[in-house]
Amino acid sequence: MWLGGNLSGAQEKKIFILQILICFSQVYFIKEHNIVAPYKIERGRMEYIFELDVSGKVEDVVETLLQLHRASCLDKLGDQTAMITAILQSRLARTSFDKNRFQSVSEKLQMECKAEMVTPLVTNPGHVCITDTTLYFQPLNGYPKPVVQITLQDVCRIYKRRHGLMPLGLEVFCTEDDLCSDIYLKFYDPQDRDDLYFYIATYLEHHVAERTAESYTLQWQRGHLSNYQYLLHLNNLADRSCNDLSQYPVFPWIISDYCSSELDLSNPGTFRDLGKPVGALNKERLERLLERYQEMLEPKFMYGSHYSSPGYVLFYLVRIAPEYMLCLQNGRFDNADRMFNSIAETWKNCLDGATDFKELIPEFYGDDVSFLVNSLKLDLGKRQGGQMVDDVELPPWAQSPEDFLQKSKEALESNYVSEHLHEWIDLVFGYKQKGSEAVGAHNVFHPLTYEGGVDLNSIEDPDEKVAMLTQILEFGQTPKQLFVTPHPQRITEKFKSLPQTSCDSVSIADSPGEESFEDLTEESKKLAWNNIAKLQLHEQHKLHKEAVTGIAVSCNGSSVFTTSQDNTLKMFSTESKMLQRSISFSDMALSSCLLLPGDDTVISSSWDNNVYFYSIAFGRSQGTLMGHDDAVSKICWHDNRLYSASWDSTVKVWSSVPAEMTGTKRHQFDLLAELEHDVSVDTISLNAASTLLVSGTREGKVTIWDLTTATILHQIQCHSGTVCDTAFSPDSRHVLSTGEDSCVNVIDVQTGMLISSMTSDKPQRCFIWDGNTVLSGSQSGELLVWDLLGGKLCERIQGHKGAVTCIWMNEQCSSIITGGEDRKIMFWKLQY
Repeated sequence: MWLGGNLSGAQEKKIFILQILICFSQVYFIKEHNIVAPYKIERGRMEYIFELDVSGKVEDVVETLLQLHRASCLDKLGDQTAMITAILQSRLARTSFDKNRFQSVSEKLQMECKAEMVTPLVTNPGHVCITDTTLYFQPLNGYPKPVVQITLQDVCRIYKRRHGLMPLGLEVFCTEDDLCSDIYLKFYDPQDRDDLYFYIATYLEHHVAERTAESYTLQWQRGHLSNYQYLLHLNNLADRSCNDLSQYPVFPWIISDYCSSELDLSNPGTFRDLGKPVGALNKERLERLLERYQEMLEPKFMYGSHYSSPGYVLFYLVRIAPEYMLCLQNGRFDNADRMFNSIAETWKNCLDGATDFKELIPEFYGDDVSFLVNSLKLDLGKRQGGQMVDDVELPPWAQSPEDFLQKSKEALESNYVSEHLHEWIDLVFGYKQKGSEAVGAHNVFHPLTYEGGVDLNSIEDPDEKVAMLTQILEFGQTPKQLFVTPHPQRITEKFKSLPQTSCDSVSIADSPGEESFEDLTEESKKLAWNNIAKLQLHEQHKLHKEAVTGIAVSCNGSSVFTTSQDNTLKMFSTESKMLQRSISFSDMALSSCLLLPGDDTVISSSWDNNVYFYSIAFGRSQGTLMGHDDAVSKICWHDNRLYSASWDSTVKVWSSVPAEMTGTKRHQFDLLAELEHDVSVDTISLNAASTLLVSGTREGKVTIWDLTTATILHQIQCHSGTVCDTAFSPDSRHVLSTGEDSCVNVIDVQTGMLISSMTSDKPQRCFIWDGNTVLSGSQSGELLVWDLLGGKLCERIQGHKGAVTCIWMNEQCSSIITGGEDRKIMFWKLQY
């Protein structure tokens, strides 16, 4: 060993050149002459001299080299790993982040800790530092550069990650839809990871990392996210990352036709069955696998390999990541006939192969064709037929790699896939991933592939622990489960224009007779909702002595009827701006009101258990329905049927018998159905066709009822307190609910899944919405405008002094009236 002289720098810092002579009995030549090729191995005694530039103490470098040599001489792999880890931690402890690397002298340090930067197959140790403006990572070895830095204001998304089955990872994205992140960090202490996550999340005003899988579902359902974007978000939320080959993003095979000269995306036969895992697509192969499964001892599994693993990822990416493949496979490429030679061959093997069940990767639906082209001119071997492995052979319907990707993208976004993608999501990210549903769907993989399949911390033997972790990382990992109930279907153009039945024959789409989306009225409604944040107060009137509880307006808009806790029904003229009538039915509060078709009769519900009918033309009571054992909280009307909700835990459906049929001047009602609940019902709402009813209770449950059979479709514990208000979207596909817990929740009607949830600073007592935008009345007295698709609060409009208790909008969406605890009604106009 020879030590050279020193070079002096600006601060007289000494840099030594350390020469080391090492004797070998076996040498691997990797990337010889800078050419990527299988490793060359030579055996026999050889000597090589290495030169190292050393800044600092030469003795420390020599001591580290000797420690690494001692580690390599240990018999057990677990002991080697433990000793190398100890050496690394010792070196990290003796160093810290160089504060001279800060971009500005005014930056304030927030925290510093040890971590590793994760890249495929390699983690690079170093120091993480975060200031009030910038996230830094300084690798110990200065690779890929002395300091990696990310400006916090550029951060769009951050995700907590599992790494090596431990909650230690954090990934940062500075772009919204990019496949690859800007940095992936693995921490040694989960608390360090959580502290750094909290600081970045707090820094970001509207931080998308707080979004759940369900929050993206509403955007996807309504076409504001493409199928590709939605799958990308789900992969990110399920811990899949391009920096971790053991958890690389997984995308589905979509096309099953790789033989035709033309690709027909209008033919369902062109597509793979998305309701089945790859292993179940071939019936004969599945039968053989099920026979083996039945004979297997516990723990049972149907498939001996996974649909995503480092080997499969590099199988697809070998042409652009050959060094990763060589590293993973001990310096060799795979057998030439087993390489990624042909799209059609790969699909056929996934259908027929005894152990091949792999899905695809996102590159198949991207823009970069390089993974299909041997642009590096790699020597990937010669096939049995004599041809060299070169570019990937494309199906006949693809004229070029670019054309193949373009048509693959079109297939992924096609109507057929949009209608069935939720079935594949159920298998990979959803409720069919585990348990009895997975068994029924033939979707059971080895136990070690599932999160929580093994507790590594409980394994004491170092060798066994290393072997187990290696098996888990190389065999493949199932994504983190995101959904535990059936995933909703996407709303496609096909279903927007045609009636659809679901939920056991209950219509949840627009009826054929309703106006089309291109109708002028619909366009005017859309324009109104686009400008809903520009509401301006037009006039206000104090009509009551207590809080206003209900608003109803005549068809021509000339008369406004209001109910109040002061037990009166009032009639106000919008033309004369005068109170015309005040009617008192009982000594207890009135809770809601509505006008019957024809504007002849107004109905009021009361806390005295009754529903009252008032004739506008004759100016007198037309009768009383004594239908409940406790206060009536809300009433609805449709097609000669009255729906009444009560604190007696029921919702009752009444059939109205016209007065002329009874021979009297009073309304007569027959009880058709009684919808029973466990506790008081505080609110109800009907869908447009009155085939569905949603109720909200005092204990926070939202129940969706099928009125054709008087049965429960879904019951969801949505809120931690009383449900304030509920309503269906205009297309009846979603239910919105607000509660005393200040949550604003969206439920998918078809599946009963909670697909969006936002929180306000105060409870929202009432609301109206168009399916995308919500105008809510707050406990604070403000009107709040919410963007459900963006998952954010857009506008606050000052209104009442005290809670907004009820809200009404006309059919054209051009006029809005609110009532409040301040005893006033306010008239609002839209400004265009």
